[in-house]
Amino acid sequence: MQNITLGEINKFIVHSIGNKNNGDGVRFSDILTDFDKIEEHIKQLLNNSFKFEELYQFFFLPNLELNPVYQFVSSIFKSKESFIEQSQNAGRYLYDKSTHPQIKSGELGIIYFNDCKINNEIVDCIGIFKSENKDTILKINNKENGFELTGEKGINTNKLDKGCLIFNTRKENGFLISVVDNTNKSSEAQYWKDDFLGIKTIKNDFHQTNQFLGIAKQFVTKQLDENFEVSKADKIDYLNRSVDYFKNSETFNKQEFEKQVFGDENLIESFQKFSQTYRQENEVELADNFQISSQAVKKQSRIFKSVLKLDRNFDIYIHGDKNLIEKGIEKDGRKYYKIYYQEEK
Repeated sequence: MQNITLGEINKFIVHSIGNKNNGDGVRFSDILTDFDKIEEHIKQLLNNSFKFEELYQFFFLPNLELNPVYQFVSSIFKSKESFIEQSQNAGRYLYDKSTHPQIKSGELGIIYFNDCKINNEIVDCIGIFKSENKDTILKINNKENGFELTGEKGINTNKLDKGCLIFNTRKENGFLISVVDNTNKSSEAQYWKDDFLGIKTIKNDFHQTNQFLGIAKQFVTKQLDENFEVSKADKIDYLNRSVDYFKNSETFNKQEFEKQVFGDENLIESFQKFSQTYRQENEVELADNFQISSQAVKKQSRIFKSVLKLDRNFDIYIHGDKNLIEKGIEKDGRKYYKIYYQEEK
């Protein structure tokens, strides 16, 4: 994971961008926005929202130079005097892409940061964010005989709806970008990353680890019992083995992973076929060997369920050897699990 620290805000501007399909229109600022009294809150919003684990870069087919946002940003980095003009161009382009009925009107903020730090490199950065959802705060007003409460809507400084930070490094590869998109999760509304920004994931260690663990989880939970007779306890065991391999290894080796997790040749062959099909259908490129990202393992392990639910009576958490669990059926048809252990804690 990159060690990234934001620098000082140099320029800030806000535009209003509606939904083009609804005819909401746009309203552009012609002057910079004063940020002196709110700089601390802006930084709080961005620091709370961005995680620098999975990173992105601009792309466009057939040529990166044809990506509009890449061009707007490149022009600003080349000459900060073009900041207002290029921010308006970005707003117009976003409006052209805001045609899906789920896209809400909102404020588009564009920020220029000086002297950001990426590991030991000092670079400038452009932040682009859109606020679509407003929170209500209660404002207390003084009155002659007491106080009055009024409701005001504004941006929550703890959570960003949509945003990106574009760092002025690796320009020839599409810059280095961190992205947030907490709204419009449905595939038809993924306009922020795909239609507007035009970005793709940088295939670093975090991406490789995250993707492979995802494939393993999909295979165990969706595909395994279509080809083999496996219990829920068996599935949980395979999931635990997958996570344990990544937790206990510094580098990933595909053959080693398959042997340690699945063991049986038929299982391995089934996994390989599933993995190949998944990669082709989802356009995922993965190496057979890579450095394991502990951040990606931590993130993925949260969604690897190790709970065996039995009717509405019992939840059994399974973290170890499945050979200590015995499954059976009584003569009267009742099902059971027998669990062996050394000591009670």
